[in-house]
Amino acid sequence: MKLNFTIIANYPAPFRLGIFIIFLLLLWLPLAIPLYFLFKNDPNLTTIITMAILYLEFVALLFIWNKKVYKINYWWRDYGLVFTRKNGIELLNGLSLGLFFTFGLFIIEAILGWIEFVPPADNFTLILFEGLLSALGIGLAEELFFRGWLLEELKKDYRPKLFILLNGIIFATLHFLKPIEEIIRTFPQFPALFLLGITLVWAKMGHGNRIGVCIGLHGGLVWGYYILNVGKLVNYTNKVSPLITGIDNNPIAGIMGLIGLSLLSFLMKQKVQKSRI
Repeated sequence: MKLNFTIIANYPAPFRLGIFIIFLLLLWLPLAIPLYFLFKNDPNLTTIITMAILYLEFVALLFIWNKKVYKINYWWRDYGLVFTRKNGIELLNGLSLGLFFTFGLFIIEAILGWIEFVPPADNFTLILFEGLLSALGIGLAEELFFRGWLLEELKKDYRPKLFILLNGIIFATLHFLKPIEEIIRTFPQFPALFLLGITLVWAKMGHGNRIGVCIGLHGGLVWGYYILNVGKLVNYTNKVSPLITGIDNNPIAGIMGLIGLSLLSFLMKQKVQKSRI
């Protein structure tokens, strides 16, 4: 009997999201569980391999999901992943803005005497390159999921204020899955993640629903932190509480990060308003 997947398109968004995730887990778990036992002595390798498989299966499922449920062949266009010069320029602009934001935050803290910059290591060029590749990979993977598939599913059912809010909440929640004691200890990170989530939605909306700027901005933030953290370019002077500079030296888990993200969020929202004029 031939299954009629198009009826899923008429289901409420929570049901559609749940069905998609169940399908994805059914594809992933039969491969992930054996790999977990096979590489149990190397957790990092296990994580890398299983996450790579999960993402590849996610992309493969997008082809099936959009073709069977919505009768769409070129789904990446609807998600804003268009391969144009304009989208490429916006990606580079977002990457630059993310780097500027991250380094600007730390420069301000250095001026205030809360941190000190130290000379880079000999392998700094390699750190730059590795950081860029990692940042672009994370930016593409997360933005295709959150500001691509998830956002477009939410937009089918909800008005802008609600789908922006939901996207931010889901983004923050999925990045904050940890033991309860860690949730309490690092809680300032949650509102920062929420702010980042809605900022990236506004970034997409303000750039013609193209996702390049989101990939770039997200990647720029990750790249900047990677350079400073892995490159060991910063020493904290401990003159102020980590609640200000960031718990566990995570810049978005503190008051300064929240202030910076609030400014970034305001700029992206202004871009949306200007694009509507």
